[in-house]
Amino acid sequence: MIKLTINKQTIEVEPGTTILQACEQLEVEIPVFCYHARLSIAGNCRMCLVEVEKTAKPVASCAMPVSEGMVVHTDSPMVEKARKGNLEFLLINHPLDCPICDQGGECDLQDITMAYGSGESRFDLNKRAVNDKYMGPLIKTVMTRCIHCTRCVRFANEVAGSPELGTTGRGEHMEITSYLENAVSSELSGNMIDLCPVGALTSKPYAFHGRSWELTKTESIDVLDAVGSNIRIDSRGREIMRILPRLNEDINEEWISDRTRFAYDGLKRQRLDQPYRRIDGKLQPCTWDEAFATIKEKLETAKGSEIAALAGDMVDCESMLSLKELMLSLGSPHIDCRQDGSSLSTSSRSHYIMNTPIARIEESDCILLIGTNPRHEAPIVNARIRKRYLQGGLSIGLIGSPIDLSYKYENLGETPEVLESDPFSNALKKAKRPMMILGQAVFNRPDTLAILGAIQKLIKKYQFIQEDWNGYNVLHTAAARVGGLDLGFVPQQDGLSTKEILKACQKDKIKVIYLLGVDEISMDQLGSAFVIYQGHHGDAGAHRADVILPGATYTEKTATYVNTEGRVQTARQALPPPGDAKEDWRIIRALSEVVGYTLPYNTWDDIQLALIKGHPAFASRGVIVSSKWEDFAQSKNSLIEAAPFHLPISNFYMTDVISRHSANMVACVQEITQGKRPHV
Repeated sequence: MIKLTINKQTIEVEPGTTILQACEQLEVEIPVFCYHARLSIAGNCRMCLVEVEKTAKPVASCAMPVSEGMVVHTDSPMVEKARKGNLEFLLINHPLDCPICDQGGECDLQDITMAYGSGESRFDLNKRAVNDKYMGPLIKTVMTRCIHCTRCVRFANEVAGSPELGTTGRGEHMEITSYLENAVSSELSGNMIDLCPVGALTSKPYAFHGRSWELTKTESIDVLDAVGSNIRIDSRGREIMRILPRLNEDINEEWISDRTRFAYDGLKRQRLDQPYRRIDGKLQPCTWDEAFATIKEKLETAKGSEIAALAGDMVDCESMLSLKELMLSLGSPHIDCRQDGSSLSTSSRSHYIMNTPIARIEESDCILLIGTNPRHEAPIVNARIRKRYLQGGLSIGLIGSPIDLSYKYENLGETPEVLESDPFSNALKKAKRPMMILGQAVFNRPDTLAILGAIQKLIKKYQFIQEDWNGYNVLHTAAARVGGLDLGFVPQQDGLSTKEILKACQKDKIKVIYLLGVDEISMDQLGSAFVIYQGHHGDAGAHRADVILPGATYTEKTATYVNTEGRVQTARQALPPPGDAKEDWRIIRALSEVVGYTLPYNTWDDIQLALIKGHPAFASRGVIVSSKWEDFAQSKNSLIEAAPFHLPISNFYMTDVISRHSANMVACVQEITQGKRPHV
């Protein structure tokens, strides 16, 4: 340990600690622009200057390591003069845009100038002007405001792994640009908006729409993928204005994906705000009583074995619990939460979760990716893998089609047959903390059992399972999937799976099917079945429905979700549902009373107790409850097929009903995926 003195306070720190980090440990404030704890040190802004005794000039604290006996002053006259002078230089060319700048109220330059600036300038020459750069449909640029901190450049190169930004020119002629001025293609590009300490990079969809002090802030979680990123929902009145990341070191650090951040405008388009029922082939608006009466009439003519229910990818746990109990009361064993038809093993919780927590990816020294593209399926997980890769000493192998993951890896083959030839043996033999990540492409095949059998052999041979380490991981793409499996929303005794339910519909063996937020199946497969659709958007399920029950989105209800790690989290209500729409579990509870099987809970607290009573994992919120590993049941007759993996996500920007109705995501598809730059 190294002992030093900061502002007459003595502190001991680890060797290699910078003066700035030591000051943070003492809670001594040091103003910064270019420094960021998750980025490399640039030392550009010189705002963090401090006085070190026995040195002639102020020292940049972000780049200076501590030394034994060092004496530091952060509030001396020398430091005060240096900070004022530095801010005076920064403001020479900065435009007087504060009244019209979207960064106003959240601007580091404003705050630091008020706290450390002199309040006046000796420079009255003309300010320089810089042309704005084109960075795509999500990022608005006003480059005259740029102070060259290079945070955006370092983020693109280091965290996102998409080196599309850089600097040109020197001195007064220096500019930050996207080189060819194409749209930034990274799935994490929106984080550069948060990193920018001034108004040079702001949100294009949010531009001129509101001020930070007008907004109501609600802490919640994202459900557009299975990572469960912690977010903050900013709303005004009955409208979501923007979505920002919330710090959680164990999950998303302080980043979120562009779909999480910008698809919010899809929450207000094509919404279902009243019940409907089909009369003479056409959907007609109706009251809740009329909708329930129609459902009751149909259920009374169907046997329990002729009724089925499916749950979609963004359904909360309370709704699935309610629907499961209603279906069992009706005598139906045909329920499934795997609308994609995946054959995930449910014999042990460790078989369908990410047993290596996202944060512990940084401890791994060998990663085997099987049938997955984490860059599209979980950008936050991919960023964590890249973070570990940059630290060195990590071997990565991929079984699947060659893709750009933003880091180097060894392509072991495109088909799962290579598992039997053990192609990654050299790296796995050396590994002390090996882990594998299985994508949903593994479970959507007829030979899943054979693939899991080959994986079981690898697990035993290379010690993926250790006393304090479980390297078997399933990467989900649906926020509802782990919660549904935890609740047992799968076929009960003699029940049918999703694929079997759809086949039974076509054979007229299923007379009534309840679609809870299900839009990703082919509605043509439902045959002549009576379809009850409960959801929040007029998408595929609503078009096929005979009765529509309008539900709430994740921003309009307080609900429980379980992420791909098996971490139970709570999404908080930011605004009420539109029109006559209701929270999903309350709709099912009301319907159960009409059909004569009243569910035993009336309040939020009641259903939480029911969740915990039947499923103890829900008692622990925000933490991971480890699961004991059990070997897979072996199948002797199945063989691995030669077909390559078919990845579940072909279009990152449109994966669900919310993002499909988002104008922001449409613009991303056109400009980033298809390369159609709009005429400006």
